[in-house]
Amino acid sequence: MKAYVFPGQGSQFVGMGKDLFDTTAKARELFQRANTILKFKITDLMFDGTDEDLRQTKVTQPAIFLHSVILALSMGEDFKPDMVAGHSLGEFSALVANKTLSFEDGLKLVYKRAVAMQEACDLVPGTMAAVIGLEDKVVEQVCTSIKDEVVVPANYNTQGQLVISGTEKGVAIACEKLLEAGARRAMPLKVGGAFHSPLMEPARIELAEAIHATKFNKGLCPIYQNTTGQSVTDPEIIKTNLIAQLTSPVRWTQIMNNMIAAGARTIVEVGPGTVLQGLFKKVDRNIVTLSASL
Repeated sequence: MKAYVFPGQGSQFVGMGKDLFDTTAKARELFQRANTILKFKITDLMFDGTDEDLRQTKVTQPAIFLHSVILALSMGEDFKPDMVAGHSLGEFSALVANKTLSFEDGLKLVYKRAVAMQEACDLVPGTMAAVIGLEDKVVEQVCTSIKDEVVVPANYNTQGQLVISGTEKGVAIACEKLLEAGARRAMPLKVGGAFHSPLMEPARIELAEAIHATKFNKGLCPIYQNTTGQSVTDPEIIKTNLIAQLTSPVRWTQIMNNMIAAGARTIVEVGPGTVLQGLFKKVDRNIVTLSASL
């Protein structure tokens, strides 16, 4: 069985999507539609912008979404998923590729999400840190022990690799305690805010309204969702989980294990980078991992 997976924020690079734009009419048409929907030329920033341009949340998220989705849609009959999943932002890419969401609705929701998250970051400064070499249970206990600041597990990426999120002070205290507890590394990440934490609540409320107003269809195949790690096909449950995603952890470790248990033997990463392929290889070296191509 073949699973298609879609990357999240952090995989962007200058020039992303340019090859698609130059080589296929379908991709060109979709990129031009995106410029119209967004009311600015995101293609200029993707193809010829700077790293600084692409690091802005309101640019990063739609840029990665467009690269992933347009690649999937341009594959035509070659895109035959038995299951899909996306890491954080990538869940929206997976839902469009899976035909649960239309291209236009998916892009509008991603841009709404990006702007709402940026506004939430501006309200309360926050950050994230990667913790390497500790069991999830220990990281969870350390986060729970910090009472006066917000700090929570945010991304369960693979065994022994977990990202925490919260206020700047909360994350700093947690990093110190985690190193004392035996973590090999506890390093702050260069991110604009405390994603997948309670500090994203204002963004969750704003995005919820937009998601409730959007039509979700029955997809081509199950999607394994971030908030539960479980496969879902019911559009209403997908909506509920998607809303909860902003303030809940990404359970990627659980997603990988559940996909493999369900029979996934080939993992195709659709979009920029190869991060997700590397995570799957850490779970099962026998898994075949590929980057999508036309």
